[in-house]
Amino acid sequence: MNTKTALADQILDFLGSLQIPPSLPRGVHVMNPYQEVSAMELCKRFYHKYYDDTVSRRMIIGINPGRLGGGLTGIPFTDPIHLETNCDIENLLPKKAELSSTFIYEMITSLGGPKSFYSKFYFSSISPLGFTKDGKNLNYYDDARLQKKLAPFILACLNTQLQFGIDRNVAYCLGEGDNFKFLKQLNERHHFFDKIIPLAHPRFIMQYKSKSKADYMQRYREALDFIPGKVSS
Repeated sequence: MNTKTALADQILDFLGSLQIPPSLPRGVHVMNPYQEVSAMELCKRFYHKYYDDTVSRRMIIGINPGRLGGGLTGIPFTDPIHLETNCDIENLLPKKAELSSTFIYEMITSLGGPKSFYSKFYFSSISPLGFTKDGKNLNYYDDARLQKKLAPFILACLNTQLQFGIDRNVAYCLGEGDNFKFLKQLNERHHFFDKIIPLAHPRFIMQYKSKSKADYMQRYREALDFIPGKVSS
């Protein structure tokens, strides 16, 4: 781990350098909020608030940012509402709630709040940049051509972030289906982490399993309090 450069600065340098390969499939558009001065300013305030140290974190890996959350604020699983109400970072972005962000911040609150949570965990995604098609969110695995095109970008992003001093003993994958399958296969080839624990994706929970939200919240709490030997694969 780089003991001289704060994690916040390493993250911000990484985000500011993100570029998707050209020639994506027809109709696929990239969301890169880090090219916007206003979004990068919010990112600076957020990461300097919670990551201005050199402490190792465990990595929580999503799919790719959505247009109402990380694709807008630049901060994974954080929409403008929760950025302001939970993180005390005022912003002028449209205040529309995003389902994943709502679940995540309820979970973060149940674990002691943002300051405590972010001192232990670091959110990212398989692709740190998001995609839209026909005005709707597009997951990287929903288009085989897109996934193939992104492969070098995904690998480079993971390798760069691991240099932040990420805890490689365990990582968490948000999405128990295609996202976990892809990350598991990638991990088998490149040995990023000793163990990857899959968790139901927040959007899936909020959209299809809202009546069982409390049960899923408990699963998150148990998994994130991971102790080797106490959580099954």
